Amino acid sequence: MNQKDIHKATIVGAGFVGSTTAYTLMLGGLFSELVLIDINETKARGEAMDLNHGMPFAKPVKIYQGSYADSKGSDLIIITAGANQKEGETRIDLVHRNVSVFKSIIEQVIQYNRPEDALILVVTNPVDILTYAAWKLSGFPASHVLGSGTVLDTARFRYLLGEHVGVDTRNVHGYILGEHGDTELPAWSHTSIAGMSVETYCNTCRSCSDHQSMDDIFQKVKNSAYEIIRAKGATYFAVALAVQRISEAIMRDEHSILTVSSILSGQYGVGDVAVSVPTIVGRDGIKEVIEIPITQEEMRLLHQSAETLKSIIKELRL
Repeated sequence: MNQKDIHKATIVGAGFVGSTTAYTLMLGGLFSELVLIDINETKARGEAMDLNHGMPFAKPVKIYQGSYADSKGSDLIIITAGANQKEGETRIDLVHRNVSVFKSIIEQVIQYNRPEDALILVVTNPVDILTYAAWKLSGFPASHVLGSGTVLDTARFRYLLGEHVGVDTRNVHGYILGEHGDTELPAWSHTSIAGMSVETYCNTCRSCSDHQSMDDIFQKVKNSAYEIIRAKGATYFAVALAVQRISEAIMRDEHSILTVSSILSGQYGVGDVAVSVPTIVGRDGIKEVIEIPITQEEMRLLHQSAETLKSIIKELRL
């Protein structure tokens, strides 16, 4: 294979999310080389071995446990490493522990990867703050650093709304904006089913009365991670699929609109913080942040979400 035809991804962190992400990327056939890096080298080596044993059922890809030196020449560096969210703990509670972990990771990533060539995709929580930290620590252009953001929350939103009204979730469209966490908000003004606004659809739908379920659905979206963590200890299948979707948009230069966590610079009246809003994603990372016309109340909640994150970032002295 010609060197220019090799598409390479490095996954930093071989825990539940990292290893499941490696699995989804292997099945997706997006990369010809996958490097797994973890402080527990034995764990990463075991995950690579397990994945390689399934290679006869997948598209050819070189998967191996490596060091940061092996990450050199990566198209995409996916960071899933960090402390796990515990039961009863918010994503923000994780921030101080994981920022210190990120300082070490980013220092080694930039030693072997050039900002003009590589993209950094942050998955570790709290993802918005760590996306901002990765941008500040790496010196990469803002367009080359993005977080998984509310791509998963948006998928949960579409799934739960589709289940509620009894239609294929792929025919439900909408966005969760802001923080990937407790201050996120649903953009009801841009939620549609079969091309109709959710308001119009609800007037013909007999699933509930007086729209009483709309807030219930959003609360379930917002609290899904807590419920899953209580039930099984961690979330990883759906988030790995979300990462695979973002990676696909990047590597295929799809110009897909995804609610990734982006560094804003005045859009929506917000700047110097990473939050999730509809964003065009392609081979060069963030192509454009789209300013959709949201309601006054939605704008207020988005600003509130951004200010909550900025207040925490100030404490970090990045």
